[in-house]
Amino acid sequence: MTDRKKLTIGILAHVDSGKTTLSEALLFKGGVIKKQGRVDSGSAFMDRQEMERKRGITIFFGQAELPLKSMDVTIIDTPGHVDFSAETERVLNVLDCAILVVSARDGVQSHTVTLWRLLREMGIPTIIFVNKMDISISSREEIIDELRRTLGDGCFAPDCNGEISEKEIENVASSDELLLEEYFNSGSLSKEEVLKATASGNVFPCFFGSALKMEGIDEFIDGFIMFAGMIKTRRPLHDISGGEFSAKTFKITREKQEKLTHLKVTSGMIRVRDSVFHNGEDIGRINQIRIYSGEKYRTVTEACEGTVCTVTGLNTVPADTGGIQPVMACSVILPETVKAHDALMNFKELEEEEPGLNVTWNEEYEEIRLSLMGTVQMEVLQGIVRERFGFDIEFGEEKIRYKETVSQDVKGAGHFEPLRHYAEVHLLLEPLEPGSGIRTGSLCDEDSLDRNWQRLITTHIEEKEHRGPLTGSPVTDIKFSILGGRAHGKHTEGGDFRQATYRAIAQALRKSKRDGDMILLEPWYKFRIDVPMDSVGRVMADIRRMSGEFDETRIFSAGNAVIEGRAPVSEIKSYPGQLAAFTGGRGQLTCEYDGYFPCHNSEEVIDEISYDPDSDSSIHSDSIFCVHGAGRSVPWYESDDMMHVSCCSPGEAEIPEAEYVRRECRSSSGPGNDDENLMRIFDRNLSANRKDGKKKPRVAAREIESKATHAKRTAAEKLPEFLIVDGYNIIFAWEELKELAKVNIDSAGDALVEIMGNYRGYRECRAAVVFDAYKVSGGRRHSENRHGIEVVFTKEDETADTYIERTAYEARKSYTVRVATSDRLEQMITRGNNAMVISAADFRKEVEQVELCIKEALERNNRKNKIEHRNTINIRKGGKNEEKN
Repeated sequence: MTDRKKLTIGILAHVDSGKTTLSEALLFKGGVIKKQGRVDSGSAFMDRQEMERKRGITIFFGQAELPLKSMDVTIIDTPGHVDFSAETERVLNVLDCAILVVSARDGVQSHTVTLWRLLREMGIPTIIFVNKMDISISSREEIIDELRRTLGDGCFAPDCNGEISEKEIENVASSDELLLEEYFNSGSLSKEEVLKATASGNVFPCFFGSALKMEGIDEFIDGFIMFAGMIKTRRPLHDISGGEFSAKTFKITREKQEKLTHLKVTSGMIRVRDSVFHNGEDIGRINQIRIYSGEKYRTVTEACEGTVCTVTGLNTVPADTGGIQPVMACSVILPETVKAHDALMNFKELEEEEPGLNVTWNEEYEEIRLSLMGTVQMEVLQGIVRERFGFDIEFGEEKIRYKETVSQDVKGAGHFEPLRHYAEVHLLLEPLEPGSGIRTGSLCDEDSLDRNWQRLITTHIEEKEHRGPLTGSPVTDIKFSILGGRAHGKHTEGGDFRQATYRAIAQALRKSKRDGDMILLEPWYKFRIDVPMDSVGRVMADIRRMSGEFDETRIFSAGNAVIEGRAPVSEIKSYPGQLAAFTGGRGQLTCEYDGYFPCHNSEEVIDEISYDPDSDSSIHSDSIFCVHGAGRSVPWYESDDMMHVSCCSPGEAEIPEAEYVRRECRSSSGPGNDDENLMRIFDRNLSANRKDGKKKPRVAAREIESKATHAKRTAAEKLPEFLIVDGYNIIFAWEELKELAKVNIDSAGDALVEIMGNYRGYRECRAAVVFDAYKVSGGRRHSENRHGIEVVFTKEDETADTYIERTAYEARKSYTVRVATSDRLEQMITRGNNAMVISAADFRKEVEQVELCIKEALERNNRKNKIEHRNTINIRKGGKNEEKN
């Protein structure tokens, strides 16, 4: 153990400001490297990826150890290009201190301001290094004035002793309350108070030099050691923990298919073989702890608080994407030789490393879609796919990634009650400030709806992007609050609340669209345009034409002007080419993400996209009610009158109980006051339309299992069901399929999958049918979705038994796994994996019972429709007779 202080320092800057060069200079002076590398020659110590060396820019974070006198510093070099802003933002979570590099030649640029804002929001102490002073036309005084004007009065240039000049002392004192009090009392500032204010992130010492020519580096190192002396190790909120430690993960990468988790230890000590947990779930044991420095690393058996390290052996979830979001969406064009399913799995792997990719599969067009920041990220992604997966990709037309939000509070209710299922959810949707994202809360007490059900509803709100009714784009900047809901003691399962929650959200959004309260949002960029004076008028006219806004225009003595403002991405994304053309290449545009704001041409966009929510099969705004023993779909604009629970927003008058009694009578499965009433209603529905009024005896499909299997199910935790079927074993065990297989084995397989489609639809479980393909030379495992069934064909030298055994073992924590097979050996192994087994003969009976239940439900529905039709005719006849009389 050592008493040396540990600090994690991030070096941040706008692209081409020289931050990697500064990192090289610090490492060289610290004796870590023998020769200072250069970005342009591809020899930089921190740029460890080949594509970084080729491009001459930092794409991924780099890490190095730097011992400085009494402290051990971990330097993290971050990307400067705006396309990789999310990588930089993730790193900020583990920093104790930041070095912000500003180019003396270019001054404070747009991305510099964004980084500054993030640093201030997170309260990270910051020291500024003004680089490239050897080619600057501005003096130190002019640069300090610009820093104060753009970043704040807390910027100051200390002397070699850390003292502040009389000229700057008043400006600096106004940035910190303690400094201001001391200045009023004594007329000066002590060095100790200035160091404390720096450690608090209220004042910011500035140093000057040229990292490339090693000018001012010694002074900067001495100044850094002095000002960092009072900076303490920050403790961000941890997301993983073990017996004696907690840690914050900030990045996931892969090395030869092994997942690497990059983290900072926030408390305690981590050791090899420690078990690690995320939100209470075991995510594995630490196999190895690595301390990286450049592309090399050393292994250790333990790491203490404040250490930034990399561990193997964990199934870690992706790190947060942060507030910076991709603004473009495009499709991936694959080579003909690459299967879409395989490529999708590859991109899902990349999404773990860069969550902002938002990888999705578009069913309508059968294509992979990604979210991206810009063209540089596209080119880098093409290189990564080529290098890691061995194929080339192209991108389809870039499209703006729109979003939607609500402008007024709106309530939504969803009811899901097909036969033997029940859940009802009531939500309140409230608009939030731009950039807030999705938030959740509850206004429902636990006496009305149990805490576990409320947690489940919150999970379903957060587990996916919900699409708006204007363009089908994701919704954002909304708070979802639970107003109420209801479960049934016997018939409610977790999936029921998912359906009810989705329907409540969809209904609320449809109401907002109907009332004119939905807003289409589009991404905006903050821009900085450097142009000659004779082009200023043209640029300002163009910005107005693009529906942009101006923040500031500055004119410099060299005959150049800087115009800053914001504009829609859809308009300004193609402007660099135009700017270069009419300025003869002298104009320069830099942009960065500013956020989502109301679309400047929403009607035009909505008309062009022509989205119809009623035609979108993935969104269900209607509710399902059980009426006379069968599920009936009630349109979203009528379903409020059928709901079983009275839920009001704060301050809203309660609906009289008599109104809900009327609604209960309208729906034959009304709620009553407790689970007993619900049970009575369900029983009544099951015996509806019977002449003797007695309950019809019925054996539920799941009750056909053997007693041993049923006992296991009763004792098991209530989890969603996953049925895995040994395809060929079942085919040759069922006579009708066996006869069909003699004619055509593929037809027998198709028939089994079709039978399973009906079964799965009734049982609402996850189901997979596995077929042997292990004798197919060169065969690769592939799967496809048919009728909601996962149909899997094993790869060469992989039997169906092997695949089923592994899948059952991996799924046992998330599902109640059942395997349908009559293979004795496979049955033994399956039971050993804590999964349940059902023989081919028993499974045949279960399928027949399900088919019988479906047939009876259809017959009941037909009888009900005939009775309602007959009653309608009698009512009409009665009305005519009264008129005659």
